[in-house]
Amino acid sequence: MFDTGGYNIKTAMMELMKFDCGGSAAVFGAARAIAALAPEGVEVHFCVAACENMISSKSYVPSDILTASNGKTIEVLNTDAEGRLTLADALVFADEELGCDKIVELSTLTGACMVALGKGLSGVFTKDDDLAKQIADASEATGDKSWRMPMPDEYNELLESKIADIQNIGTRYGGAITAALFLQNFVSKDKPFAHVDIAGPVWDDASGATGYGAKLVTELIVQESKQ
Repeated sequence: MFDTGGYNIKTAMMELMKFDCGGSAAVFGAARAIAALAPEGVEVHFCVAACENMISSKSYVPSDILTASNGKTIEVLNTDAEGRLTLADALVFADEELGCDKIVELSTLTGACMVALGKGLSGVFTKDDDLAKQIADASEATGDKSWRMPMPDEYNELLESKIADIQNIGTRYGGAITAALFLQNFVSKDKPFAHVDIAGPVWDDASGATGYGAKLVTELIVQESKQ
């Protein structure tokens, strides 16, 4: 809901960090639209793992080892890579508890995606070609512009930890990719899953919040119902 960066505190743009709830806002916006449209033949679950990233005596710190709900241990190297930690449990919940057939996740996850694509496009990370096409079609239909990004398996090496199953950040380079690969650890390998990094288009410096993603998800579900 608000991201100070935690103990790896942000040194710039903190006054804008209310927009870090942009992924959650898109999910809630889509939930409202889909409820009103009531598309037939499709069951949709909306999961929002809401939290704030603040400094306090109970805050997590770099070097902490966290255990996700699927049992994977995570070495925290940077507290400003917090979104993926709460998303991890949300993905496990959608996958294992709800038993969803497909999972599409939206988040303002990385500045690296903004560096790669600018502020007009979201980055779509998925290994499932059919789901990638569905998202691309919904993107074209709604004007919520997106671009498919690579997910090379060899980049998983950048997330290897000596004391945990995985670490919460990679190296300086390829940050948007390693963030997506991190999330893949919390969804079954054979399940269609897409991570959509909306950090760029969720906010416009002139007009403020754009609502990016709500139309995209709504159209995706409407098209799913037609199939």
